[in-house]
Parts: sequence; C-alpha cells; structure tokens
Amino acid sequence: MTLPVAAPVAPMLAKRVAAIPDQGEWLFEPKWDGFRVLVFRDGEEILLQSRDGKSLNRYFPELLDTVRSQLPTQCVLDGEIVIARRGSLDFDALQLRVHPAASRVRLLAEETPASIVLFDVLALGDANLMQEPLERRRALLEEALASAEAPLHLTPTTRDAGVAEDWFRRFEGAGLDGVMAKPIAGTYEPDKRTMLKVKHERDCDCVVAGFRWHKDGEGTAVGSLLLGLFDAHGALQHVGVCASFTQVKRRELVDLLAPYRDRALEGHPWAGWAEASVSGRMPGGQSRWSQGKDLSWVPLRPELVLEVAYEHMQGERFRHMAQFRRWRTDKLPASCTYAQLEVVSPQELMEIFPGGR
Repeated sequence: MTLPVAAPVAPMLAKRVAAIPDQGEWLFEPKWDGFRVLVFRDGEEILLQSRDGKSLNRYFPELLDTVRSQLPTQCVLDGEIVIARRGSLDFDALQLRVHPAASRVRLLAEETPASIVLFDVLALGDANLMQEPLERRRALLEEALASAEAPLHLTPTTRDAGVAEDWFRRFEGAGLDGVMAKPIAGTYEPDKRTMLKVKHERDCDCVVAGFRWHKDGEGTAVGSLLLGLFDAHGALQHVGVCASFTQVKRRELVDLLAPYRDRALEGHPWAGWAEASVSGRMPGGQSRWSQGKDLSWVPLRPELVLEVAYEHMQGERFRHMAQFRRWRTDKLPASCTYAQLEVVSPQELMEIFPGGR
C-alpha cells in the first residue's frame, strides 16, 4: 500500500469519566460495542487492522467487498466492527468470528454478517488528515460517506449534551456501551487517551496471570482468577480476583486455562511469589482477612485478557471481588493498564474531606 498514513496505526483511545461533560466544545457519539478497526484502502488492496495492529481480513471476509464498493479509492478510516441481531449488538457473536477454521468463518459470515460503523478519517487521497481538527475531519467523513449503505454506517453525532444524555439512557438497551465525547478542535493522536467515554458501569480489562482451585474440586474446578494491571513502570500488579462463575463454568475453565499453565513460571512477573507465605499483595500470600484459608495459586502465562465489572478502587486494588463480563480476544495484555480507570484526583478528594480525615 502507498498511503499518506501507513499501517499499522495505534488507534486514538479514551479515558473513562463519570458523566457527560457540560463544559467545553465536544462532539458526542454513541459508544459502540464491537471490535475497533482501522480501515486502510489503496485501490484493490484492503487492510482491516485491529486495535493491536493485526489483520482482521480473514475473520470478516464479507466486509472486504463492501469496502471496495463504497469507500474512496485511497483512504484510512477509524471505526468499529459490530454484529447486530434482533435489534441489539451481539458481542458474543462477534467473538465467535475469531476462529482458526476458514470454513467456520465463512459459515458465520453468512449467518451473522458484520457491519462497520465509521467515526473518523485519518487520510483521504494523498492527504494526511491526522493534524486536522475533528470538526474538519468529521465534515470530510460525512462527504466521503454521503451515499454509504448497510453494512457500512456513519455514526451519529451531536454537540448537544442534552441529546447525548438522552442517547446514554435510551441506547443501553440496544447494547451500546455509553457515550463518547471528543474535543471538536482535537487532532488525531494515536495511542493517546484524549477522548472521554461515559459508560453505564465501571469496567476494566485485566490480565489473567493465575488462578486458585475451587475448595470443593481441586484439579476439576477453578475457584477464582487472579487479575493484574500494568502500572506506569510496566510492572504487572495484582489487583484482585474474579470468581463469579457457575459450577459448569468452573469446570470449563480447567480446560480453557490448561494450555497457559505450560512453562508459566518462566519469566512470570509474579514468579517470586510462587512459594511466598508472607502477608501483603502477593496472590499466594496470607493476610489478616484470610483466616487460615488456603490461598495457594497456580500461575498462568499472562496472555489472556478479560473484562470485569467492579464497584470502585481502593488504592491500587479492587475494593470488592470483580465480576466476570467476557473474554477480550481482541486486546493485548499490554493494553491492561491503570490508565483505563476512572480516578478521583487527590485535590477533589481533599475538598470533600478537609484535613485528610
């Protein structure tokens, strides 16, 4: 490909906030629940690039002809691949498309065809637009997609915070994640959290770095998963556990996790804790709350990513047990950082509790 913006490009990211901003110049959009995709087209050459820089072409073959027939001959666009079924987005159906068998992918492409929702443009023709303000990029995107038809879609936008609040309430039942807020004058900044996202609940993508056996089924059922987030120094910190599983799921997890147990301690970030018996944050360590419970753990290669729901953070850990939401096969472990989290600044907290009480 010969484009003014070359692949791979790390997509621009968003930081979680508690509410839709009512100050400043923002462009609001629905937040789509799908696979982030950067669409590169140079004539007949097409690349559907995932968030982590890999090609999604083989998993969504039905979208390639759509791109060829509807998008400008040379362009780089940002969007989301989604699957809509019975009036709602279906992320589980989307996950099934990441399958090693081409025959299975072809079958699913016919049974549950995907769509692309586009919301930004990085390049058109020979022009690199990444330094153009969002307002300008949006106008060019609307012009480029003026005649677009399903399964290609242009995301709706508004500058009215009241309309965005209405979207936030009404669109949840359709499977949308919430609302995005993008600075109107903002440029496209790869891998930077310059946008805002408002979601219906707190969630977080975590690395699964180990597990504990269930008390009634050691060797046959998983009790809890040990979760980690990377700190600002690149160290994987233990942030809590996830244990909201049915007995059937606990048994299924044994087989799912088995491949990641192989050579798990070789270079494992928590390898020094494997035989630890001291108190503190170590996954296998005793604490004053454990009351003699067996907290031994089984290490896993830290390669799996899952999404959990949580109530709030206490320091650098989940205050209560996190709740399993879904596996995130579309994300790399390195993306699981504390930067995802909504954080209350110390100054704001001091205004509520003067004197540090």
